[in-house]
Amino acid sequence: MPTISNKGKQMPESPIRKLVPFSEIAKKKGHKVYHLNIGQPDIKTPEVAMQAVKNIDLTILEYSHSAGNESYREKLSHYYTQQGIDVSTENIIITTGGSEALLFAMGSTMDQGDEIIIPEPFYANYNGFSTASGVTVVPVISNIENGFALPAVADFEKLITPKTKAILICNPGNPTGYLYSKEEILQLAELVKKHDLFLISDEVYREFTYDGDVHYSVMSIPGLEEHAIMIDSVSKRYSMCGARIGCITSKNKEVMAAAMKFAQARLSPPTIEQIASEAALDTPQSYFDEVISEYRERRDTLIEELNKIDGVVISKPKGAFYCIAQLPIDNADAFAQWLLESFDLNGETVMVAPAAGFYSTPGMGLNQVRIAYVLKKEDLIKAVAILKAAITAYNAL
Repeated sequence: MPTISNKGKQMPESPIRKLVPFSEIAKKKGHKVYHLNIGQPDIKTPEVAMQAVKNIDLTILEYSHSAGNESYREKLSHYYTQQGIDVSTENIIITTGGSEALLFAMGSTMDQGDEIIIPEPFYANYNGFSTASGVTVVPVISNIENGFALPAVADFEKLITPKTKAILICNPGNPTGYLYSKEEILQLAELVKKHDLFLISDEVYREFTYDGDVHYSVMSIPGLEEHAIMIDSVSKRYSMCGARIGCITSKNKEVMAAAMKFAQARLSPPTIEQIASEAALDTPQSYFDEVISEYRERRDTLIEELNKIDGVVISKPKGAFYCIAQLPIDNADAFAQWLLESFDLNGETVMVAPAAGFYSTPGMGLNQVRIAYVLKKEDLIKAVAILKAAITAYNAL
């Protein structure tokens, strides 16, 4: 009997999606499930994007340019300039989501067996992208006690070996909601220049910052042009997760030439979704003002309610729409499955993402969960009340 590859065996399951079968069973029982497990916003997609799709006048769905439609890249370049990021169309390749942009970045900068340093906990699919690329993740641990701030540069430096090719960050962070300060970004910039590494920054949550804090992009740092690679996506910014449009951006010409070969190999990004994404760039600022205000209120509601549960440790997120909560339980994987299989409160239960899957260090995050505050405030209050009752019942077993 033929066997699958070792790479296939080593590909990690998604901690966000692996509990879906249990969620489906709970729903078949008639239970309502509050989904705190996945970053699927309930915010409406901007009307300009939806209208662009409705008004498409095409007779043939042709391939686009492998780098993406030039009109979209030009408009995207203008958008970045407004964000203080001076890039031109040749610095941008449109990808099938931020996921493909990360795969292109790894494929263009790393060989089999090379190493990438990532502060953990980190977006779980970084493990999958690294496995698919034959790259070894070297984690540097951040802690809930200090809000998952950037670990000391010395902690990064002692992990650098001849095989280290890059440092990868998510800013603001998924799953922690941490927003790196300008000082922290500059520290990493000096480190990658000192050791001749790439600094890959996943900035898909750029707009989602709270409390007056400002996002600082790696693409804004003078002298880092050959080192900086930015990953972006329309998924969260415009609540267009299903469009699967992202981009890889860099001023390093060799990186972009290599990424272009990967882009050519997969032919082109989706046509209709590029049209929608280009139109989305005309979204008025009022849309973002309302969305940020709504997420800030949701964050504050979630933190307030979680703090009512004895034994819960939580770090207040500064950006994105996630947080890590440390629960007074022994095993979040078992608890999350039990929530769906065996618990309900008046016919309702909750789905969370066990946080161990956001670490690559064995044994880390076993009693932590990631919560996405993408539900309306009333539902968040109900969901946390269910969580509180569930923790009491679970620990009494």
